[in-house]
This record gives sequence, C-alpha cells and structure tokens, in this order.
Amino acid sequence: MSLRAFLSRRVVTPDAVRPAALLVEADGIVDVVAPDQIPPQAELHDFGDAAILPGLVDSHVHINDPGRAEWEGFETATRAAAAGGYTLLVDMPLNCLPATTSVAALKAKRAAAQGRCRVDWMAWGGVVADNPLDIEPLANAGVPGFKCFLVHPGIDGFTMVTESQLRAALPHVARTGLPLLVHAELPALIDSATANLANADWSLYETYLQSRPAEAELSAIRLLLSARREYKFRLHIVHLSTSHALPELRAARAEGLPVTVETCPHYLHLAAETIPKGATLFKCAPPIRNRENREQLWQALRDGTIDLVATDHSPCPPEMKRLADGNFRAAWGGITSLSIALPLMYTEASQRGFSLNDIARWMSESPAKLAGCHTRKGRLAPGYDADFVVFDPEGEFVVSEDRLHYRHTVSPYLGEKLRGVVKATYLRGSKVFSDGQFPGDPTGVEHRR
Repeated sequence: MSLRAFLSRRVVTPDAVRPAALLVEADGIVDVVAPDQIPPQAELHDFGDAAILPGLVDSHVHINDPGRAEWEGFETATRAAAAGGYTLLVDMPLNCLPATTSVAALKAKRAAAQGRCRVDWMAWGGVVADNPLDIEPLANAGVPGFKCFLVHPGIDGFTMVTESQLRAALPHVARTGLPLLVHAELPALIDSATANLANADWSLYETYLQSRPAEAELSAIRLLLSARREYKFRLHIVHLSTSHALPELRAARAEGLPVTVETCPHYLHLAAETIPKGATLFKCAPPIRNRENREQLWQALRDGTIDLVATDHSPCPPEMKRLADGNFRAAWGGITSLSIALPLMYTEASQRGFSLNDIARWMSESPAKLAGCHTRKGRLAPGYDADFVVFDPEGEFVVSEDRLHYRHTVSPYLGEKLRGVVKATYLRGSKVFSDGQFPGDPTGVEHRR
C-alpha cells in the first residue's frame, strides 16, 4: 500500500498537540512529521483544524458474547466503539455464557468474535470462587489480566470471591505478572444498609445511593491494599466512585505500591442530586455520588491518583432497567456510553482546563498500558498501529438514539448537549467510521498479549 499522510493542525502526540502529519504505510505509523516534511509522493488526507487523537482503548466493556448477544454482542459493541473513536475494547469475563474463567471459555469467545468486529479486542480472564487452577493457563492462552468481584456481580454464573478465596487465587495471579482488576465493594456493609431500607421508597435514587455506602468501597480497597503488600501482585481498582478512598490510594502510591485506578465518564459527568425519581437508566454499581465527590474525582485525575477513564459499558435489554415502575432495587445496574464517552469526557474536561493530551493519556495510553498492548496501541508514534480518531473539539450535538449505535439505544444522556464530535475513526490505517457510516467489512481482530 502506498504512503499516506494524515495532516492536522492539532495532532495529539505523546509530548504535545501540534501541527503534524501521520505517515502511514500499510497498517502502521512510520513517522510523525511537521507539515513541511510530508514526502511529495504521499497521498494526502488533510483534516484541517479537526484534531487527530490516538484511537481510544476501553479496558472495561461488557460485550456479553457468546451467550447473551441479545444484550449486546460483538457486532453492535464494536460498531458503537468505532462511532465513539475507540479502536480496541477489552471485554469483561462475566455476562457472557460461558463466563471467561477457563481456556475452553476463552476459545468459545474467540470463535464468537470471528469476522464480526469493527475494532480490535482483547478479553480479560475471570477469577471466581473455584478456578484458581485456571488462572495460569488463561495467562498462557493470552489474556492480558484478570477480573474479580468482592461483592455479588448481579448475575449468576460468575461468582464473587470471599477473602479466603481471593487469598487462594492471589499466588497464581502473582506468578503471571498480570494485573488483577477488582470490583471493590464489600457485601456485609451493603447488606446491612439494604436491610435498613426495607420500607424505603425504592423509586428514589437517594434510597439506592444509601444502599451502596462509600464505606463498602473504602473497606474493600483497604483489604486489597493489605493483600497487595502480602502477595505482591499488580492491583487495579475498577470504576472508583468514592472520593473517600483517595487519601489511602495516594498513600499507597507514595509507599511505592504498583496500584492503578480507573473511574468512568458517568462518575465524572453526573451527580446524585440531579437524578430524577424512577430514572433507573442512571443505576450503576458502585453508584453515582454527589457533586462534591465528583469534583474530588476530577482532582484525582489532575494529580495522577486516578490513572485512566474506562466506560464500564454495561448494556442489557431495556425491560431489565425497570423503566415502567422505576424500581432502583430491582433494575439492572449498568450505564451504556461507548459511542459518546469521548464527547462526555471532553465536555467536562474542557470546562476544567484539561487538554486533549490529558484525554489521550486517560483514554488511550493508560488503558493500553493496563491491558499490555501499549507497544502497539494508545499512542501516535512510529511503530504503532495506525489507530486514530478525527475529533472536532468545537463541534456540538444533542445526544439522540441515532448516535448511539449499540444494540438497545437507551441512555441517561439522551437530550443532553455535548461538546466535541467524532468525525472519523481509523483502525490500522483503514476508515471504520465516518460521519455516521461504517464503511467496509468488519476487520477487527483479537490483539493477544
């Protein structure tokens, strides 16, 4: 394939946002040059003032395939990802059937994904109550790491782990050298809080919020930091929602513990005070907390206590959200945002003085590092895959169903005006999304560690 030059006045390189051109040959970036250094033989694609960012990497997605493709599936999840500027998704091991807790289940997932993906993908392995002997074989089969729950995950078929079961698994995890991603809430505090709310009005968001206290998250993180000191594994806290844990996470970093932390667009954009009665589309676990808490999370992104932003895209059929009766206790907990996460983040970040470089670090480079694909994905630099997104930071749009592209187009963001428009997404040098269209056949493949 001939040399192509993708030019913009705002190319988001690892060191700066600057006028530059990506020189692409076949599926890779061969150089990033100043505009006056574009070779004369290169085929030129000039995006003008639209920014070029590295393709986004989402290290926390529930694709639910195989087995529950009626919830989402590889076709619809990767279509929504391409529309949102994502070029690689890392699938969580639960909600699919079978759950990805063995090599056989991983092979079933690989078969299900074949020829159906518009972006690249990887799959986390699962750590559950009874599979410590599957952990190292899963690592050898190419998973980038593991996920476990310290609380019931809301679905049968993927068990939470108790402290003793966690301790049985950790020597195996440590030997792999791969990260353990943990849903950090302890059930006893949630069970106690919920029991005290037996007669409360469960159509009120405040009731649900009281049932998932910040202390449940904080206690779990304390347990995990203690276990990390003992077993010396790589710990990653998924979807941090409470600012109460930030002092202890900062202290762990100062101590030199290799702990990484993510949060999600919904915790950075939404606030408990504004969630209407019965609006179960806003339910997720851990819950969305108040405005003051939200601003503390932004501060933690600023000072580096939180490393990355992942969507925790967690879809389900609309009836499972209990939209008719607005029952927060019975509704499925999950928020979908794959196709609009970048504008959500840019809308909030730009108001707080953050740059496109910050967005690229949180949503491309750091999640790629977590998933172990950082030598090929997550940066615009020579030797990397030509994965990039063309993004208009000045554009605005109102969230509507036709912009969502995932299977069930329900969203708590419908009707909101957001800043920043994804114009096009390129996967390994080929256009996979452009102005609402998905050209060509699916070319996404598994990126194996």
